[in-house]
Amino acid sequence: MLTEKLNEVLTRVGPGTPMGELFRRFWLPALVASEIAEPDSPPKRIRILCEDLLAFRDSSGKVGIIEAYCSHRLAPLFFGRNEECGLRCPYHGWKFDVNGKCVDMPNVPNADSPRVRERGDIRAYPTREAGGLIWVYMGPKELEPPLPEFEWMGLPEGHCHVSRWLQRTNYSMGMEGEIDTAHISFLHKDFDPSKSYLTGTGADLAEDGAPKLTLRETDYGFTYGARRNMPDGRKFWRQTHWFAPMFSLIPMIPNEYVGAGGRAWVPIDDDHTTTFSYWFRVDRPLGDGPDLKVLESGAAFPPRMKPGTFVLPDGGVIDTFLPLANKENDFLIDRDMQRNDNFSGIWGANEQDRALQEGMRSVGRKHPGIVDRSKEHLMASDLAVVTARNKLLKMASDLEKGIEPACAQSGKSFAVRSITKICDEDDFDAFVETFKDEIKAPSAR
Repeated sequence: MLTEKLNEVLTRVGPGTPMGELFRRFWLPALVASEIAEPDSPPKRIRILCEDLLAFRDSSGKVGIIEAYCSHRLAPLFFGRNEECGLRCPYHGWKFDVNGKCVDMPNVPNADSPRVRERGDIRAYPTREAGGLIWVYMGPKELEPPLPEFEWMGLPEGHCHVSRWLQRTNYSMGMEGEIDTAHISFLHKDFDPSKSYLTGTGADLAEDGAPKLTLRETDYGFTYGARRNMPDGRKFWRQTHWFAPMFSLIPMIPNEYVGAGGRAWVPIDDDHTTTFSYWFRVDRPLGDGPDLKVLESGAAFPPRMKPGTFVLPDGGVIDTFLPLANKENDFLIDRDMQRNDNFSGIWGANEQDRALQEGMRSVGRKHPGIVDRSKEHLMASDLAVVTARNKLLKMASDLEKGIEPACAQSGKSFAVRSITKICDEDDFDAFVETFKDEIKAPSAR
């Protein structure tokens, strides 16, 4: 459990908050690159860490992420014209480039003066394009870190699938669910493993619902091994990585490393999150057969969603992807399915996760997306969850004291692999030693 005070530190992410400032020390996914694929395409409204922003690709192909409102009369730039290497506000014609510079003020007589135009500049953040995503850095310019060197970010075209969608919770609830290995034995359980959409990923073998966790801290966060007992006496190991501040890497196919998957939980505000998913193979491009089965099942991303707008409680608007199974329709729960086919009665791993996470007991009406952690009763299988919380709280506390998070600067240490094995090793250290060459991604070798 967490005290009310510590829970507030963990979950509040706006400018000036300890956790919000910590997140600003890292490169964060902002949107999928294909959403603004073409030069001069329509801009996208996003909100990250409680800031309203606008993403657009200019005529030369450069991507800008700027504040969402014109500096003149604060009109929404979403309605602007994306033209000739800039976004022009339709209200009075002020134009801004990808760096937030005001390059034209057609209604101002002395607008040729650089000093006058500088007064119209708006906030802009550095961007990078990698791994099929647009990344943004929102921290101090002099502390800009390298991009994390995840293996999936450097794979050839077609080897990785990325997507994003709206989750109506604080970032921490989805992040914690992602590193909670015990829940796959229940929430994602199919009664007939041969028909399971998770068959072949290893999750269908997780019959032992009380895995033993062993955790090791790393430069990027931590890794842990979850050991389950198999009927034949061997051990079923799943090794998972948690990367600060909220990335995961989850193994897929036992005894054969061909790829993995994971998620990033980017705070929109205290009560809403953009979930980014990455699912990849290193041996060949993603294609039909098992790959398509996993993707369509919702194990890698929820396909039953649609692009659209979401109006936030304070009246802000974002462009996002809206899951069709949601709170308003009870996540399409089917009680017959629950009795006969699977443990939850809900189709799709992500729908199952969101149903439980978006329905957790909140701290109250003011923040319905934040769970009241003071009422939890944590157990040994929650080791990874507790460790992630403690590490984030420690880094946020250190940052307040002027100690920068070292892991933000260690991009190369992110080049690791997550593996799953059925083997005889009983101890996690022995497991890591035996398979150490498989755990390092190529760029880290």
